[in-house]
Amino acid sequence: MKAPQTPNPSAEFIEAIDALSREKRIDKESLFAAIEQALVAAYKRNFSTTVANVRVSIDRKKGEVEVFARKTVVEEVEDDQTQISLEEARAINPVYEVGDLIEKEITPRQFGRIAAQTAKQVVMQKIREAERGVIYQEYSEKENEILTALVKRIEGKNVLVELGRTEGILEPSQQIPGEVLGPNDRVKVYVLEVNQSGHGAQVEVSRTHSGLVKRLFELEVPEIQSGVVQIRSIAREPGSRTKMAVWSADPNVDPIGS
Repeated sequence: MKAPQTPNPSAEFIEAIDALSREKRIDKESLFAAIEQALVAAYKRNFSTTVANVRVSIDRKKGEVEVFARKTVVEEVEDDQTQISLEEARAINPVYEVGDLIEKEITPRQFGRIAAQTAKQVVMQKIREAERGVIYQEYSEKENEILTALVKRIEGKNVLVELGRTEGILEPSQQIPGEVLGPNDRVKVYVLEVNQSGHGAQVEVSRTHSGLVKRLFELEVPEIQSGVVQIRSIAREPGSRTKMAVWSADPNVDPIGS
């Protein structure tokens, strides 16, 4: 009877990276590069006392992690942490010349556990960045459109609304005078601008913009939706009145009546 095979952590790591790359649409090479960069910092923080210049390499197929000390070949050593003399270098290999870079593997035995923890942190960070990027892309395409929003909370004079996968901010200048909004109220809002920040997409919305009226008429009036009737201009006093100039190239259509 065969003994059960022990799972290979390195193989599982590569499989996880492949799956993450497919599911979240994250470039696999950029993910490896980010993990390697984080591992350099982890090595210096936990192990490095005499080595100033290191490189971490992850085998793209096997998942094995190696740490290399790097030194530049020089005629006269001024910094033994980053440099090696030509004489010492040629003792290792006679082909070395001044300016060459020598690498020596220095992977600590205990580095595997730290590498696993660091890789997990980087992967989680990359997932959050990817999700923020997707949300930003999704809502940046909705600029100048109207959305149905759910009032989430009031912060000072600002109203924060839920737009589905992210929040929008309704600043005082974009609120209808005299309109009182409370939590869980559903309102139509006009997407003014979408900006990307460290916390994700920042969506600025409006209840006063003339574009809100324009989009509402386009949704409700078939002639405007089809383009038979065109809205030429809108003058609006939010909460009071709105004037709109309409026009049609079709002599058989009454744009005002439509």
